[in-house]
Amino acid sequence: MPDTTEQPGPQEPSLDEQIAAYQREFRDLDPQVEQVVSALGRLNRRMNVAYGRQLAALGISNAEWEVLKTLVLAGAPYRLGPGELAKRLGLTPAAMTHRIDRMAGEGLVTRDRDENNRVRVIVEVTDEGRTKWLEAMRMATDFEEDLLQDLTTDERGDLGDMLIRLLRRVEHAQPDAGGRLTDLD
Repeated sequence: MPDTTEQPGPQEPSLDEQIAAYQREFRDLDPQVEQVVSALGRLNRRMNVAYGRQLAALGISNAEWEVLKTLVLAGAPYRLGPGELAKRLGLTPAAMTHRIDRMAGEGLVTRDRDENNRVRVIVEVTDEGRTKWLEAMRMATDFEEDLLQDLTTDERGDLGDMLIRLLRRVEHAQPDAGGRLTDLD
């Protein structure tokens, strides 16, 4: 087994210490499986902290980033109805309304009536929102390139393929796990 020693965070054991403690308490544990799963969990947490810091430097929250990302992924002209946004983000309509209100107040999105259906509301990214999204993408790209700098092109491809296989297995076993269990704001 490769050395999994890492610099622990505040009062967090190294992966080796964690796995040893788990094996002590649960003898059926496969240390290789636990190494992969624990490393993925820690990597995810640390990446989320790094992304959160980047977004904070831009003056937006992770929740706002998720809305901007969803609107951009919808394609030009980067607009969706609030119900569709809520569905894609796994949020309740009330949580989505709260988020849109906040973002409209910050100038990141507009909320207007659909010209073809005055009952329908459309949420659209503003120029400021698109600028913040692009800057966040630039910062994330730099961070991600730095993160993967020690891997060769082939290793990056292999790692990506393996992670996609794991993701597909989870998605097959837990098809409803894409949304959130509770609202985050």
